[in-house]
Amino acid sequence: MSEASPLSDGQIIQGDCVEVMARLPAASVDVIFADPPYNLQLQHALMRPNQTQVDAVDDHWDQFASFAEYDAFTRSWLTACRRVLKDDGTIWVIGSYHNIYRVGAILQDLGYWLLNDVVWVKHNPMPQFRGVRFTNAHETLLWAKRSRGQKRYTFNYHALKAFNGGKQMRSDWAMPLCTGRERLRVNGEKLHSTQKPEALLERVLLASTAPGDTVLDPFFGTGTTGAVARRLGRRFIGIEREAVYVEAARARIAAVQPLPEAEWPREPAQGRAAPRIAFSALIEAGLLLPGALLCFDRDPQRTARVLGDGMLEAADGVRGSIHQIGRHISGEAAVNGWERWHYADATGALQPIDRLRQHLRRAGG
Repeated sequence: MSEASPLSDGQIIQGDCVEVMARLPAASVDVIFADPPYNLQLQHALMRPNQTQVDAVDDHWDQFASFAEYDAFTRSWLTACRRVLKDDGTIWVIGSYHNIYRVGAILQDLGYWLLNDVVWVKHNPMPQFRGVRFTNAHETLLWAKRSRGQKRYTFNYHALKAFNGGKQMRSDWAMPLCTGRERLRVNGEKLHSTQKPEALLERVLLASTAPGDTVLDPFFGTGTTGAVARRLGRRFIGIEREAVYVEAARARIAAVQPLPEAEWPREPAQGRAAPRIAFSALIEAGLLLPGALLCFDRDPQRTARVLGDGMLEAADGVRGSIHQIGRHISGEAAVNGWERWHYADATGALQPIDRLRQHLRRAGG
């Protein structure tokens, strides 16, 4: 790999992440988001009860000869990450029960200090086809600062609270897998077996970055981190070993329309509590029109129609607030409609209605 300007925004570098990070300046990135191989140890084809084969994670990059080999790999890339992380930086690592406990122990061994473990609860997990154990319906994100003695790091408490309808953001995040138009496919097949939903990265960047911060993703894949960073006014560097993913990520990010600077999410000045905005205010401001269809969790099969009085009407005629109809459609006991309902923007992409609420807040309500 030829020498490049190390911290040029938007770089997607093909290569081994440890080797590439060795060439980056020390203490140069604000946040790291890492989605490493999970070492799922899948040894046989996974079959459904009807004997069709499941499109499982059996990629060569997820295969390791032993736990010792995986641990050595993990220690190597986490050591490289710690060198390039700023003194006030933080790191996120996502994994499943197959690897996250090993990753957590190595994080601590290397001197990182855990701040939270966050559980991503999936609305639409893959079923447990053999019926021999629980359906695996979540993944775990570990959020850590560089060292125990580190006094400063970014945590946008008030922005998260405003995003969460005025309540403290909890460590369980409920959102669906990456599906529909967001999922990159080639000839109808998934391009990447573990592509993460943009909503997950939006939450991570909202929580732990400020506009202009540099986010490093050492396992860039199809570029979800870069796409979200570009849209939200953050800088990014991606490292990816597989050429097919690099090509897809570059094309994907080139098509991203960044938000105007005034709309970049950020922590309110001096921690001011964000003003409450009613859903009906979006209609009054012309941001949503009566009759518009909203999709629940970006699912085109679960929709509701916007009514002129600020209520929603489900397909079966039930009417209620964005939260009530969300509960009605999902069957869940509690739903934050601001996060779960999505509208189609000018490009046809589905965006959370909370984006419109934030727009009104910045405009003074």
